[in-house]
Amino acid sequence: MTIYSPYMAGGEEPLYKSLADALEQDIQNGILLPGQRLPTHRDMADALGVNVSTVTRGYGEAEKRGLLSGTVGRGTFVSTDAVTSTSMVSFEPSAPGMLEMGLISPFHHLDPDISEGFRRLVRRKNPDIFMQYSDPRGMLEHRQAGAEWTARYGLKASAEDVIVCAGAQHALTCCLSGLFRPGDKIATDAMTYPGLKTLAAMLGIRLVPIAMDGEGMVPDALDTACRRDRIKGVYLMPGVHNPTTATLQDGRRDMVARLADVHDLIIIEDDAYDLTAPGTPEPVGSRARHRSVFIAGLSKSLAAGLRVAFVVAPKPYLKPLAQAVLNTIWMAPPLNVELAAMWIGDGTADRVVEAKRKEASVRYMAACDLLEGIRFRGRAGGFFLWMELPAGWTGTFFEQAAREQGVNVFGAEKFAVGETAPLPAARVSLTGTDSIEELRRGLRILLGILKDKRA
Repeated sequence: MTIYSPYMAGGEEPLYKSLADALEQDIQNGILLPGQRLPTHRDMADALGVNVSTVTRGYGEAEKRGLLSGTVGRGTFVSTDAVTSTSMVSFEPSAPGMLEMGLISPFHHLDPDISEGFRRLVRRKNPDIFMQYSDPRGMLEHRQAGAEWTARYGLKASAEDVIVCAGAQHALTCCLSGLFRPGDKIATDAMTYPGLKTLAAMLGIRLVPIAMDGEGMVPDALDTACRRDRIKGVYLMPGVHNPTTATLQDGRRDMVARLADVHDLIIIEDDAYDLTAPGTPEPVGSRARHRSVFIAGLSKSLAAGLRVAFVVAPKPYLKPLAQAVLNTIWMAPPLNVELAAMWIGDGTADRVVEAKRKEASVRYMAACDLLEGIRFRGRAGGFFLWMELPAGWTGTFFEQAAREQGVNVFGAEKFAVGETAPLPAARVSLTGTDSIEELRRGLRILLGILKDKRA
């Protein structure tokens, strides 16, 4: 059997970095393929004539770059997304006329009236207070509004349990930087939110993929991973999972909470889309409050531009989370949070959520009518679909084919964690286009691509 052996160019940099560079080059050139298993540390060391410690450091450096994924007892693999951009946003100008069905836009035309909001705000007795430094945790009245808002998710909290962040992504940043350290491992669904992947990579935190089924994370797989490896936390989107739309039911939420106790895991619960599906079970965090961080962002439900999220956490986590807020932005902008708190208090937020659910339901029904015969998962009121692709396709190939036809979608590879081999699938946003007419046009294009493949 031939052992793969990369070519390591000579130079002044350390050998382990030369190895990481060589691996990166071979991955980019297609010599190493996504999901391919690499030689053991000892076999690679023998092939290269170097110390095992050099290979260990080289593999570790490549893993930090998002190129490799190592699992205790299984080996080291080329990451599924090693040659796929995991960024949700392109910094290049979009092509003229491109239909956006990748990004999820929360119906900005249904956002609260900002002009009326500011008129009400300036009528306050002391509006200038929102232009001053405040407690990094957030003003007390804003934390009270946060506690009121998280009750919509079925989580009871007081103002003392809440920290205000500048959006859910900032909340995740504070969780990972405040509660974890570089090298720590967090279990997550085998397919997960790409923003977590890029953030973890930036902070040097390793994500461990956990097998999923139609309901979401499989508790037995989580248990096995925790027994096999030193895992410190678990990240969940149990209400409406991104990207598969799966919902973790009560019994499984109980099991995950119990496993968190058994294995001493910090639970990070991010229910960005939960309010699009009323009636989902109580959060996992309500079953393990002493070790759970719950993130209730307002971007998808109220207004993305506010950049406001409320974080509910137990007392031992509050200080490091507040310090993380201080270290990153000092405080969430009080002016923005005041608008959010005002709209939560007067019922505007609830009316906006309901209006967005209704608009999403109309678009979902349009998708159901147009995509008859195509297998997909979604829900009335949901913001996206998880579309299955014909055998022989990959999400990346479908994404490229769609772009050539003027439609932007996200293939499954963008969401895959580590060496996970994603099913042929793609996430299709129902909210990215400006109008339902554009959505229908985009869906017809996608349907045509799929029919051409089947012909």
